[in-house]
Amino acid sequence: MSQAGTAPEIALTAFKVRVLLVDDQLMVVEAVRRMLADQPDIEFHFVTDPAQAVDIALRMQPTVILQDLVMPGWDGFELIRRYRAQASLAHVPVIVLSSKEEPTSKAHGFAVGANDYLVKLPDRVELLARVRYHSNACISLLQRDEAFHFLRESQKNLAIANIELQKLAALDSLTGIANRRRFDEAVQHEWQRGQRERRPLSLLLGDIDCFKMYNDTFGHLAGDLCLKKAAAVLTACLKRPADLAARYGGEEFAIVLPDTEAAGARVVAEECVRSLAELRLENPQASHGFVTMSVGVATLIPAPGISPADLLEGADRALYAAKEQGRNRSVSAAQLA
Repeated sequence: MSQAGTAPEIALTAFKVRVLLVDDQLMVVEAVRRMLADQPDIEFHFVTDPAQAVDIALRMQPTVILQDLVMPGWDGFELIRRYRAQASLAHVPVIVLSSKEEPTSKAHGFAVGANDYLVKLPDRVELLARVRYHSNACISLLQRDEAFHFLRESQKNLAIANIELQKLAALDSLTGIANRRRFDEAVQHEWQRGQRERRPLSLLLGDIDCFKMYNDTFGHLAGDLCLKKAAAVLTACLKRPADLAARYGGEEFAIVLPDTEAAGARVVAEECVRSLAELRLENPQASHGFVTMSVGVATLIPAPGISPADLLEGADRALYAAKEQGRNRSVSAAQLA
């Protein structure tokens, strides 16, 4: 109960990742279901009759739609247009699932309103990363709209709603994860908490290897998509609500792991390196032939006489060592001591 004269507590809805697959092939439905089955935060639905797709989507309000293109008597592109014609579905991301990887089909899909394109059946890691990335963008939009609703509902709720809006403003506009400002705030907050509780704080600094070569080869639009995929992969590697993935700058990313020992941080770093490499994003000019990441890991117990800058310096030295040792790997600052 709020005290007289204070604003009532308001919390934005914790929307669940809700996937709707539209595909007439039950084999594809079952394969996708299995890919998502062990993810407790993902709710999976499907429809095999495209005639029912729009009505079902309107009822269940998915956070992402996986859309087949070729179905008996139906054009998948037309279905995408119908989603976009509905006000409550206009913001829902649509990932095209196609058996063909044709530039013309991709271009047409994006032109009618699709957000992404996958050749089916996609790799499980990539599917999870893209589902989470697009769902997070949709959920952020839903939460933003909800926050604006609070502002319109009552002037008394303005301060609390503004706090929620500030959280959304702390997202990197390209990747959808936390931006540098949010990262700096999180490090400072967790450092102070770690000092009070005498608990370790770990930091990962990751840099996409040979990213300039990737941009030079495929162009900046492809480079932006590469950054989005990397951000989605890093987010998928986080295990706890307090863990934070952020875009540190350019092609560099950071992960804050509160209350995490060095061994645990190294496990997360290795998973990040492995998961991005498993996407096998082609980078022919790079030494490995595909997109990889180097990660530096540092862990400190905050105490008088040291500062977050020491933690950052340790992670940066370890990142440099990972680059020097051949890239596509993680190195801990403790190994350099």
